[in-house]
Amino acid sequence: MLSRTADHLYWMARYTERAENTARLLDVTYRMSLQMPDSSPGYWGAALGITGLEGAYKARHDTITAGEVLRFMTVDETNSASLVASVRAARENCHAVRGTVTSEVWETLNTTWLEARVAAARLNSTAVSGSELTKYFEWVKFRSHLSRGVTVGTMLQDQAFQFIRLGTFLERADNTARLLDVKYDELAPADQKANEYYEWGALLRSVSAFEIYRKVYRDVITPTRVAELLILRRDMPRSLHACLSEVDQILGLVANKRSDETQRLAGMAHARLRYARIGDILEVGVHAWLTEFLAGIAAIGNGIARDFLVPMDGA
Repeated sequence: MLSRTADHLYWMARYTERAENTARLLDVTYRMSLQMPDSSPGYWGAALGITGLEGAYKARHDTITAGEVLRFMTVDETNSASLVASVRAARENCHAVRGTVTSEVWETLNTTWLEARVAAARLNSTAVSGSELTKYFEWVKFRSHLSRGVTVGTMLQDQAFQFIRLGTFLERADNTARLLDVKYDELAPADQKANEYYEWGALLRSVSAFEIYRKVYRDVITPTRVAELLILRRDMPRSLHACLSEVDQILGLVANKRSDETQRLAGMAHARLRYARIGDILEVGVHAWLTEFLAGIAAIGNGIARDFLVPMDGA
């Protein structure tokens, strides 16, 4: 496969997954800020921290407010990581490879962009809050689910399909790790507060894990079990283990003559998750462990770009 085609497919999937994860993050942050308004600035600052947007936001705003953060991360097209910008980037990458994806995949992403642009204009013309905002977040998540379903249901499972899946799972692993990294230390102090049950529940809902947690543990929500579920459970769809299992397998399917090192990095990351115990992670410290994991994800991403997406000098 041409590296340019693989690049567009990979980033089409990453931007689609990124839009969904941003919607999940903003939805749970907004709901938590309504429940505990006194903590609202902290919640919105954490949302910027998770997505790495503090610098870009502070360059344009003096203070962190719910309205400004929501506008910046939702409908601001000059912010390349906003919801609407991510949807646009996914559509542009899909447009570049229309002959590779099925017509259903293209029509789904194109329609998503057209409708997202209309919704963004409507939200941008009024106060970014209320039921319209939460409906918008649900709509973004639904369109991302639809895109993945159409991809699986209509595309030949060839290399093009595998690069789409590769982008999806690498982006998902990165986002889940960032969310847990920021929230775990914030929500797991030595002295538990009464409102933390709601906050842990909101965190689980942000990755569609609340009902899964109840089914697996059938008990009260505890920080240790949340970390175990989101890091180590292979059968939890958005866990780090589930994502790296897919990344490791897919890299084996698309391997070429120069991808041995990237496969090695992915295999090591997968093995570390497969054989880890939550007690060992807690002993190291969740933040320290996740910081190392995110560095590994970045290294795998750089390897994928080098081996498959960016032509090597002289190649």
